[in-house]
Amino acid sequence: MSQTPRVIISAFGDEAAIHKTAWEQYSALSALGLEYYSLRFIDAGNGIKNVMQLTKTEISKLRHMEGDFALNVASIGSPLGKVKLLDQEDGTKNRYVPFKKYLASEVSKACELAHAFETKLIRGFSFYHPKGSDPWQHLPQAADQLGEMAEMCHRSDLTLGVEIEANLVGQSGSLMAELHRRVNHPALVTIFDGGNIVSQGYSTLETYEQYLSMKPSIGWIHVKDYHDPNLKQRQTHVEEDMLKNFVPADQGDSGHEQIFKDFAAELPKLERRLRRRGIAGVFLDLEPHLKGGGQFGGFSGPDGMGVALKGLTRVLDYVGIEYHLKDFGDLCADRGF
Repeated sequence: MSQTPRVIISAFGDEAAIHKTAWEQYSALSALGLEYYSLRFIDAGNGIKNVMQLTKTEISKLRHMEGDFALNVASIGSPLGKVKLLDQEDGTKNRYVPFKKYLASEVSKACELAHAFETKLIRGFSFYHPKGSDPWQHLPQAADQLGEMAEMCHRSDLTLGVEIEANLVGQSGSLMAELHRRVNHPALVTIFDGGNIVSQGYSTLETYEQYLSMKPSIGWIHVKDYHDPNLKQRQTHVEEDMLKNFVPADQGDSGHEQIFKDFAAELPKLERRLRRRGIAGVFLDLEPHLKGGGQFGGFSGPDGMGVALKGLTRVLDYVGIEYHLKDFGDLCADRGF
């Protein structure tokens, strides 16, 4: 296997579609030259649904459409872990589900979806601790629950990625690193997201330090960035639905250039590790939110996704990381030539 650092660029399909229809998503992603996408919200003909609500008939329809557009699913963009750790009122609208019930219903459903869409990856989160409390106090419970989720994924030959994000137990690089250390399971990796860190009020240097903390545990990266000149201090709680200052990877405060320059040295080793688990390679998953983002999703439009892709490839070209987009040869192969 080549030691040249390389990645697979994918994108959240719903970000690229105005009405989130499957046809819109697949058309936009294919036009950009992508072969992989993450599945989150989609209209398969019966209205917009989260991937977790898709029926067998809708899944079958989407699988056939993926073939028409020569697309594959990078990850199931599930909201797993975006529920409360504790059944107590804290002023938020986050729901609570008893964990054993959650494991048997929603986590198992995500595993079924991963198999149906022939992907090895499920995106998840680290649970909401009570608003205003110290996330470190709740880290043991979050680690225990993530460990059980990872084991369920492992038994299905899948890998669970836990994304860093505000308001959850895993909201900082050090918390994410400690969660990964405590879980200590081959089916659990972390997902770095610079925009999710900067939007909490962290500086570029602090974001890089958090990346370094997470680096040994990273399985893939979500690519979004953030720039708000009025954000001067650390936010203990982020009103996610109010966030509106997302920008392409080459224009924000996450410092993607420095991060990817360092990450390049890790790529060959990480790619080998992921391939041993049946994963195609190291994904950089575009989730740009250029026209708005919130707690459970975001939107960039087909034009915004194009801008975000250009911003990412400019950074990758600069730091010397190879990436694959479709060319004429791929189109000919798709058509059987």
